[in-house]
Amino acid sequence: NGYLLMPTDKKAKYDFPVKPGDEGEGQDGDLVVGEIQPARGLKHKQVRIIEILGREGDPKTISLISLHENGLREEFPQQVIKATKGLKVPELGKRQDLRSTPLVTIDGADARDFDDAVFAEACDLPNGEEGYHLIIAIADVSFYVRPESDLDLEAQRRGNSTYFPDRVVPMLPEALSNDLCSLRPDEDRAALAAHLWIDKSGQLIKYKFVRALIRSYARLIYEQVQAAYDNDNFETPDGRDLSTIIPPLYEVFGVLDAARKKRGALDLDLPERQIIIDENGVMSGVKQRIRLDAHKLIEEFMILANVAAAKALEDKRAPCVYRVHDKPGMDKLDSVREFIESFGLSLPKGENIKPAKINHVLAKAAQMPFSHLISQVILRSQSQAVYATDNIGHFGLALTKYAHFTSPIRRYADLLVHRSLVNAHGLPGGGGLSDGEEARLNEICEHISQTERNSMSAERSAVDRFTAAYLVDKVGAEFNGKISGVTRFGLFVTLDESGADGLIPMKSMSDDFYIHDEEMHALIGRRRKKIYRLGAQVTVRLTEADGITGSTVLELTGESKNGADIPGMQSPKKKGRFNKEKSRPNRSSKPHKQSKGKKPFRKKT
Repeated sequence: NGYLLMPTDKKAKYDFPVKPGDEGEGQDGDLVVGEIQPARGLKHKQVRIIEILGREGDPKTISLISLHENGLREEFPQQVIKATKGLKVPELGKRQDLRSTPLVTIDGADARDFDDAVFAEACDLPNGEEGYHLIIAIADVSFYVRPESDLDLEAQRRGNSTYFPDRVVPMLPEALSNDLCSLRPDEDRAALAAHLWIDKSGQLIKYKFVRALIRSYARLIYEQVQAAYDNDNFETPDGRDLSTIIPPLYEVFGVLDAARKKRGALDLDLPERQIIIDENGVMSGVKQRIRLDAHKLIEEFMILANVAAAKALEDKRAPCVYRVHDKPGMDKLDSVREFIESFGLSLPKGENIKPAKINHVLAKAAQMPFSHLISQVILRSQSQAVYATDNIGHFGLALTKYAHFTSPIRRYADLLVHRSLVNAHGLPGGGGLSDGEEARLNEICEHISQTERNSMSAERSAVDRFTAAYLVDKVGAEFNGKISGVTRFGLFVTLDESGADGLIPMKSMSDDFYIHDEEMHALIGRRRKKIYRLGAQVTVRLTEADGITGSTVLELTGESKNGADIPGMQSPKKKGRFNKEKSRPNRSSKPHKQSKGKKPFRKKT
């Protein structure tokens, strides 16, 4: 008798009827935004269509769903766009002139902004020892975005940029993110630069922060830099000589990388997949991102700059927004400890666990065929990093002080750090932290920590939808995959070919009565003792794929139904594994029949 609005959220339990006449120009199959209407006595609330986003099947709408679900907004308010008019690169004035220094940007081929440039050279330190001088120049966003302006309030509301496979929702308008704050080659750009001096062991000996005018020498990509270094060929396709630029960068990287290993930073190098989008906006495949030394080089330079920024603010007793990462909780560590014991590995007990101890386990696990499984379990035990004014250090990086400084173009936290540095070190040009911001710093930290989580959720759900849309015409096909999650309602499996994550519902596993063992990350058949553990290889059939909701449903097939154990993993040592506190039975599968009046037989493992 009219239209229904089907929610794009796969957890939604029912559709919403559209009140006749309230569909506007919406038609069957349109992707729309509906507003729930007030009503009494109706079981299902009615909705009014307030916006039409696109047609069903249009790949350009996939990111829009995830964007709207998480409260993100692509378009900037008119007053914010208007505020970018008339902005221009400042004159040199009292800025340091670094335009003759051959700073280079190194990013991915698909990077959408270039806000950091680097330079390194050997030098003599103040104490007479040999060391290195580094320059990390970051786009001077604080010069353009002043506290409590329209630009600032919108950037704070967004908190950070959000990256989808086919687009980016930037924190700042394009006039800044893609122009004035993009460090393009051969163009003058305003920067906040960190001069850093380190010794041969990678220790920060001296620092100096300045406002500068720079002129990037070249825009390089990771693969290009790595190939130049590996092949000793330091000339770019357009004839630029990099022979005095790239080798010192790698020399400093070797020093910083050794220092990282010495202090015991957590070494979780898990693969990252990249969605390939064709010219029509359709996912055409997926590939694993290659992690080169060139990637690690930039990462180590940025970490050092972040440490220096935190130190520079602490030394002046200035307000600082720290990036903090708490150590894992004891309960999570206990769970990890019991799990890895099944592999013959051990983790020391005690509250003062260090990342180096975890690295020791990871190094031993690297010799095993299922090292990725142990890495995943350890990753899931970690606390989430957040922004805070109280410093508790960064557990994962094994650093006592750490602040985000290197990406104010896409993270509001970095912009706050820049502003505090401007005030604390008396940098010319204004744009420092305001009294109002300083008073609300804790509140802002909570807000931007939440916006970061929202963006991560939106990015994940968009990838799920793109992948599900890619699999729609492959329903019925069989795939190999690994169990990536074990829950009381089923198994999550990551497909080897596409990296797609799908659910095997417990109700489809009707061959036994399965018990969920949380500590062992496994489903265990009560009668046949068939075991499905995290990380095990399985063969599955795709039964459902929905690009709108991002839902992918699988079922076990072939040999995988005969068990999916992990070679080398020992059986649980504890007795009574099926106690109520530690495991939950599968209520969707019926147990074998019992004789009337007799207690059910429970066999211990």
